[in-house]
Amino acid sequence: MRLAPLWAAVALSISAFPVSYMLNSLSAMEHSWSVALVGAMVLVGLFALVYLPSQPQDPLFYVFMVFSFTSVIDTIIALEEDGYIGGFMEFYMNEGEPYLRTTYGIMICYWDGVVHYGLYLVMIATMSQSKSYRNFGLYWIGSLTMSLLVFLPGNVVGKYGSEIRLAFLLNFPYLLIPIWAAKRIFSQPKPLPLLMADKVSAEQSKSILQRPLDLGLVGFFLLAAAFTLFRGLVVLDCSADACFDYVYQQEPYLRDPVAYPKVQMLVFLFYVLPYFCLCLYGLLRPGCTWMPDWALVFAGAIAQAQFSHLGSSLHHRTPYPYRTPEGAWWSVMISNVAYALGPHLLAYRCLRNPAFFYPVALRDEEKKKQ
Repeated sequence: MRLAPLWAAVALSISAFPVSYMLNSLSAMEHSWSVALVGAMVLVGLFALVYLPSQPQDPLFYVFMVFSFTSVIDTIIALEEDGYIGGFMEFYMNEGEPYLRTTYGIMICYWDGVVHYGLYLVMIATMSQSKSYRNFGLYWIGSLTMSLLVFLPGNVVGKYGSEIRLAFLLNFPYLLIPIWAAKRIFSQPKPLPLLMADKVSAEQSKSILQRPLDLGLVGFFLLAAAFTLFRGLVVLDCSADACFDYVYQQEPYLRDPVAYPKVQMLVFLFYVLPYFCLCLYGLLRPGCTWMPDWALVFAGAIAQAQFSHLGSSLHHRTPYPYRTPEGAWWSVMISNVAYALGPHLLAYRCLRNPAFFYPVALRDEEKKKQ
């Protein structure tokens, strides 16, 4: 491509505005089958437009280019549903994916249109400079996977389950791409910092009491694990008074019949809770080399989940009985923001000072060489 890859991605993504406006004016877009067909044709056409005239690149380069276009489409959907613009994606909301009109659908569109879009541009620019995009890619994998784990089941089991259209099938490539992308990104060489064996040994010999930040993180993960278990019990209709009071006085959004909040809490319960327990192990036992990578993955996943969940519970379009009560606004806000902040602090700690997670065997080998 003649343009620099970054500017080419920006130009391609901005074309989402005229493309969606033109499609919205076509009378053929009044049928669900035509919306699904045209959506598939647009994605294939975009891939061909990006792939054919360019020099050979990392296959994920082409994925990020196409996804930058779909991210802007999601931005258009969110802005249109919130009333800021009009006349672009009404056809898709009527005959494509009407469940995107829910507050949860709007929130994930905002997240995709801002955070994922930014990550795509950063990764494209990084690729064009032949630099590693591994850390950005891991964060993106976690974020995208979490949105799919909640969004797709929530569409089927919630009140919009009877309004599934053919365009729903357009989401299935998003199920396969994160798996393929994760395999490629995890297989990339993991840069280990050049640390002296003595420094690694000294760091790994410290007890948890000698590492104040790690001690604070252990305290956070203990509280976060309890909070995760509690909210999981709440959505499973636990009859305890504490659960009843919480769901009616703190987070009534957990009762919303759209089912996204219930699915989200179950994903937290069955996937995030075990991760929190593993984090406790990794902070107490040195040499857990998996911690830095998975800290980035789960930081992205929990950030996406908490933004969508918290934003939906506060959004003015959420029915009043399920909206966060004014009296509980600050407690709900602080607890949910802290829940998302902790994993990011762990990721920062792992990347900033990784000596504690340095391979023990490699440390011992370096000692012998000395």
